[in-house]
Amino acid sequence: MFRLAFYFCLITSAAAAQNHCPKDAMIVFDGSGSMAEMGFNNISEPRIFEARRAIKRAVPDIAQTRRLGLIVYGPGGENNCTGLDLRFPPTTDAAGPIIMAIERLQPAGETAIADAVSLAAKTLNGKGTIVLVTDGKETCGGAPCQVAAELAATTDLTVHVIGFKVRGDRFSWAEDSDYDQKISVAQCLSERTGGYYVGTETVDELVSALQRTLGCPLLF
Repeated sequence: MFRLAFYFCLITSAAAAQNHCPKDAMIVFDGSGSMAEMGFNNISEPRIFEARRAIKRAVPDIAQTRRLGLIVYGPGGENNCTGLDLRFPPTTDAAGPIIMAIERLQPAGETAIADAVSLAAKTLNGKGTIVLVTDGKETCGGAPCQVAAELAATTDLTVHVIGFKVRGDRFSWAEDSDYDQKISVAQCLSERTGGYYVGTETVDELVSALQRTLGCPLLF
């Protein structure tokens, strides 16, 4: 009986090890004003509504095996580009706090991608995973591709970028309008650091992208 229990403990421990992510992760979430927009943009409801549903579905399982932290950019701050909020660093069982933070988020302000990713890198001390969820481009004068080059050269970080309902600069009926451009300028962050860029349009696609970028790889 003792030997059977011993082997059971070994198997259980091995399974737990296989389902544990050794690297901490930071979610960098777009809380800018465009997350609340709708209308002439092929979007039937504000992006934030769908993002909340996706976070509720995806994060609980992910948080069981990986320490997660959260940064929100957009609302708050002294002006439209200073709303950069480190809600908390990587934490065990962070699903509840993440879901609550996104549920209570009221989108406002601009898109400070470069500063937000830099803050995430500093929070992780240059080692781990960053997942940026964004609906567009840098609008605060930062240089995401320069940040990408610096991270690739000086850190052991992987940055994944999830573009959620990304649109171009303007809506126009003209055939040459760039409004349906579906790739964020932040793509270079993933390209330079060995991460994924995933374009998403639906809740299901956003859930899948979060699982792909934040979920633990199987270890053998």
